[in-house]
Amino acid sequence: MKLVAIQTNAGADWSSNKATLERLLGQLPPERPLLVQLPENAVVFGSKGAALECAESLGEGPIQAQMAEWARRLGIWLVVGAMPTRIVSSEKLHSSSLVYNDKGELVGHYHKLHLFDVEVSDGHGRYHESATYQAGDGLTVVDSPFGRLGLSICYDLRFPELYRALRELGADILLVPSAFTQVTGQAHWMPLLQARAIENQCYVLAAAQAGDHGNGRQTWGHSVILNPWGEVLACIPKGEGLIVADVDLSRLAAIRRQMPVDQHARMKAVWRENE
Repeated sequence: MKLVAIQTNAGADWSSNKATLERLLGQLPPERPLLVQLPENAVVFGSKGAALECAESLGEGPIQAQMAEWARRLGIWLVVGAMPTRIVSSEKLHSSSLVYNDKGELVGHYHKLHLFDVEVSDGHGRYHESATYQAGDGLTVVDSPFGRLGLSICYDLRFPELYRALRELGADILLVPSAFTQVTGQAHWMPLLQARAIENQCYVLAAAQAGDHGNGRQTWGHSVILNPWGEVLACIPKGEGLIVADVDLSRLAAIRRQMPVDQHARMKAVWRENE
C-alpha cells in the first residue's frame, strides 16, 4: 500500500489546474491500492469570485464528476484536498475535503473547521478566509484499505486538539492538504507536521501548494509524508510533482504497542473531574 502527495502551483482557472492534475496523475506508480492526495485549493486558487464560480453543491457538479472519474479510471483512492462547496441558504462557502474510493464513490467529506484570518509579513499581507468561507462544525474519519483516515485542512494544523480527537476516533493516517504561505511555512510547517505525527502516532500525508500565485501570494511547498515516528519518508521542496511512500500498518501498531501514549493520556480524566 502506498501514499502519494501531489504538489501543484494552482491558479484561478479550473481548466488550467485540471490539465496540471491530469498530467501529474499520469505519473502515478503502478501499484495498487494507492491513496492519492491533492493539495488545498487544487481546483481553484484565487479571488472570492473565482471560488464562487467553481463552487458546487456537495456531491454534484462537473468538477466533482471529474474527480470521481479519475478515481474510478485510475483505480485509486483520491482525496481532493479542498475545494469550494455551496451551503444551502448562505452566500458563503465551505472549504471541503472530499474522499473518493477506487470505484469513484464519494465516501467521506470534511468542512474546514479553522479559517485563516491572520496578518502575515509577506506580499499579500492580510488573509481573511472567513469573508468567503464558513467554518465547518464536525470531525471526519474515513475507513479505507490504508487504515482510518483523519481529515483536516491547512490552518487546522495549528490546533493539536483536533488531531487528538481524530486519534481518539481511530485515525491511523492524518491528512493535511495545505497552502501554507512562504513565511509561515518556512517557520512552522515541518515542526507542526512532525509534532502531529509523533504525538498521535499516525502517518501524516501533507500535499501542498508551491510557488508564486500572483497578488503577492507565495506558498511554501514541501509536500511531505511522515511515519508515526515523525520520520520524513518523502518530501518535494519546490515545484510541481509528486512523492510516494509505503504504509506499514504493522510498524504503526508496534509503535503504539511499545509506547502506548493514548492509554497513558490523563487530561480527559482531569477535565471530567473538573466539570
